[in-house]
Amino acid sequence: MTVYPPLLRPPRFQHRWWLHILLFLLTVGSTTVVGAGYYLSFVHGADGAAVPIDGWILAHGLVFSAAVLGILGAHEMGHYLACRYYDVDATLPFFLPFPLLSISGTLGAVIKIREPFPNRRALFDIAVAGPIAGFVVLVPLLVYAMSQSQILPGPLPDRGMFFGEPLLFRAVAWLRFGRTTEDVLVNLHPIGFAAWFGMLATAWNLLPFGQLDGGHLAYATLGRRSRYLSLATVTASVALCVVSLSWVLMTVMMIAMLYFFGPNHPRPLDDDTPIGHVRVAIAIIAVVMFALCFTFVPLEIRE
Repeated sequence: MTVYPPLLRPPRFQHRWWLHILLFLLTVGSTTVVGAGYYLSFVHGADGAAVPIDGWILAHGLVFSAAVLGILGAHEMGHYLACRYYDVDATLPFFLPFPLLSISGTLGAVIKIREPFPNRRALFDIAVAGPIAGFVVLVPLLVYAMSQSQILPGPLPDRGMFFGEPLLFRAVAWLRFGRTTEDVLVNLHPIGFAAWFGMLATAWNLLPFGQLDGGHLAYATLGRRSRYLSLATVTASVALCVVSLSWVLMTVMMIAMLYFFGPNHPRPLDDDTPIGHVRVAIAIIAVVMFALCFTFVPLEIRE
């Protein structure tokens, strides 16, 4: 490791503002288009009437964009602000547009951490700050979306795209509509799809694998033993591809990470300081968040 004298230390927390802004604007555009489609389906499902395409449709699409980017932005800014607290050099969030064949218009957002973690406590806090911040934002959005949704006569159609229902989604739907049967449908408000994507992103980020947030938390809590949890996670992900093809993308990403970075998590500079009982309790809360947001079949396409 190169050690610089104080006056020669390279500048830190430097950002390519033009790239962050460009990617953000492109992602606003792609998520707005997808959100407009959700709004058209929502209004058409409510009364069955044709909906004219005008500026209001894009305005509602922009509301969806604000919701999904608010969740993702809160998640990544949670990481970034924790990095600033521990003085760990990192970038601002890079939002990733994905306009084609997308359920949200985005692949998510990422930050790049450019320095080793100083100790396991910093590793834990930086990792957990993102999922908690995103979860705090998505819960009220889900509650609001469910309050604006309606019950429609069923049964389920034989073809189309079907979204898995995490425990949190089912709980909020039960609070809104009570116990429902298969002969009714929930016509979900577009913001509900933004919250659903936020739950998917939260659950996948909390998978205890490699350098995902869950992998960081596992290493900070369990140390080197977390490598076995990483290997078990990627094995389970491969098996889940048999249950649902929607796991293929995540599985390919984890296998690629395993190939390029190996099964061992990078060690922080101080690998001996324990994280303490409070952080162990927070780790349990993170497991509960994962359980609330997880679904075995995130997406199913029936023909």
